[in-house]
Amino acid sequence: MDCLFCKILNKEIPADIIYEDDQVIAFNDINPQAPTHALVVPRKHIDTVNDIADDDQALVGHMVQVAGKIAKEQGFDESGYRTVFNCNSHGGQTVFHIHLHLLGGKPLGWPPYFDENLKQPVA
Repeated sequence: MDCLFCKILNKEIPADIIYEDDQVIAFNDINPQAPTHALVVPRKHIDTVNDIADDDQALVGHMVQVAGKIAKEQGFDESGYRTVFNCNSHGGQTVFHIHLHLLGGKPLGWPPYFDENLKQPVA
C-alpha cells in the first residue's frame, strides 16, 4: 500500500512523534495551521470517515481521547482547541487514511477559513 501515514506508522518515513500507543500514533503536522497542529492517526488503515465500521467505534473514540490528552499536555485544554476529521476531497482530505487534526495554542475563528473583508467563508 502506498499510504503516507502507513509509511510513517511503519517508520519508513520520519515524523515528529508526540504520542504513540498500540492503537494510534500522533505527530506534528508538517504544515501547521496553529501553534499546535497534531495529527492523530490510527494504526489500522481506514480510508475515509465513510469507511469507519461498527467495530471501529472504540478506536475512533480513542483517537478523540488522545487528542484531549495532548491538549492537556500542551497546556491548552482549558482555553480550548479544535478537533477535525476531513472526509474526501471536498472536505479537505488529502491523505486517504483517517486522521484527526488537533489544533490549539491560539484563539481559532469560525468558520475556519473566514475572510473578514468579504464577511463570508472562503471557498
